[in-house]
Amino acid sequence: MSDPTPREVFLRLVHGVAEERYGELPDLYAETTDVRHPMATPPARPLTSRDELREHFSGMERASLPRRRVVDVVVHETTDPEVIVAEFGYEFPNGDGPATTVPCVFVMRVRNGEIVESRDYIDPLRTRLARDDIGGLAAALRATRGSGA
Repeated sequence: MSDPTPREVFLRLVHGVAEERYGELPDLYAETTDVRHPMATPPARPLTSRDELREHFSGMERASLPRRRVVDVVVHETTDPEVIVAEFGYEFPNGDGPATTVPCVFVMRVRNGEIVESRDYIDPLRTRLARDDIGGLAAALRATRGSGA
C-alpha cells in the first residue's frame, strides 16, 4: 500500500479539525516536524515534534471551539511532489445570521505520508469573530505591542 498523497494528508487534517477528531491529528505529522502559524495573534512558537502537536490539539479540544465545516477547498500541486499549497475556509455557523468564514492557506510538505513542514496562514480577526472573542483579540494585540513582538 502506498503512502497517502500530500492532498490526502491535508484533507484528513482539515476535516479532522472540523470534525473535532483531535486525538487522531498528531499521527498525521512526522515525529520531527516544523509547523508554524505566521499570522497567530499573539505570535505562536513553532511546533517541532509530534508531542508538541499532541499538546496543541489537546488545547483545541479543551477550548471547546465552535463547530465548523471545511469549505472552498482548492489544492495547488507544485513542481516539488512533496509540497502543496491549499486554500480553503473554515465556516462557522452564526445562529440565525450568516456564517463566518475564516480564510486559510496552508503550505505543506508531506514526506512518506507524514507532514514534515507546514505554514498555516489563518485569518486571526475572522477566527476571533467566529469564536465571538474580539475582546480576546484586542487583549492579545495590546500584549503583543507591549512585548515588542
